[in-house]
Order: sequence, then C-alpha cells, then structure tokens
Amino acid sequence: MEYKQIQELIKTINKSNISELCIEQGDFKIVIKQEHTNPLQAGGYIPAPVPVYQQPVAPALLPQAAATGAGNDKPAAPAIPSNTITVKSPMIGTFYRSPSPDKPSFVNVGDEIRPGQVLCIIEAMKLFNEIESEVSGRIIKVIADDCTPVEYDQALFLVEPL
Repeated sequence: MEYKQIQELIKTINKSNISELCIEQGDFKIVIKQEHTNPLQAGGYIPAPVPVYQQPVAPALLPQAAATGAGNDKPAAPAIPSNTITVKSPMIGTFYRSPSPDKPSFVNVGDEIRPGQVLCIIEAMKLFNEIESEVSGRIIKVIADDCTPVEYDQALFLVEPL
C-alpha cells in the first residue's frame, strides 16, 4: 500500500463513525484506530476562554469576624491590598505545590515571582501541567491545599503586583 493511499484512508476514517480499520495484504498490515468519545460523557470538559488572572480580589476572602471586627480575640489578619491579583486554575486536576514530595515548593508566601516562573503543577489525566505566572509580583497567600483536587477557575494564589 502506498503512502498516499494510507493518507486517504486516515482522512476517510476521520470523517466517518468507524472506530477501527484493519487491512492485511500479504505481509503488510495496517491498523487505524480512532476514539469516539463525547468529552462530557468521558468526564472531560471544554473550558470557556476565561482569564487566569482577575483583579481585584473581593474582600470576602477575609474571615467574617475580622471583616466586621466583632468578637475577635486574636489579632486581625493583615489586610489584603486592593490591587491583588488572583491566580486561578486553568483546568480541573490535582494541585501540587512542588515537583515531588521530597522537593521544596515552587513558591511560598513572600516570594517574588516573574512572568514565566512555575508556580505549581496541576495533574490532569496523568499529565503534569506546569502553571506559570503571567505577572510580576509577590505571593501573599496560597489558597489551594497541596495534593488536593481543584476545579477550573478556582483561586490558587493571591499575588501583590510589583
């Protein structure tokens, strides 16, 4: 079978509902497979294009007692600046702060970050996706817990721009 014939077969299979084609001619054998899954049925998702960073952070992230000042025996948490940027998860998966359990975290509270710097890893379908910063700033809060599932568009970090 010639290369051009194989290309035509692949194009035809892609346009059809055939999931597998097997052709044998003498000692030549070719198998062409195609997955037909509905992403919503398979547990996948098709995210809408939403920015990963959003300004400003709502004051709802402060504890209610600290926000009202009522019934607070402990000192109030430091106020979150109004120009804070929220780094959000671009996908569903498992959030990891470090490349492996025995390695240090990519970033910690107080660390200065720059665009392109890896902030965390999100594992989705056995793929480890490095989440990089799109802004310069200082990490003021890590919102997501290490080794926990995160949802699409869930807040991961609070960053104070520099």
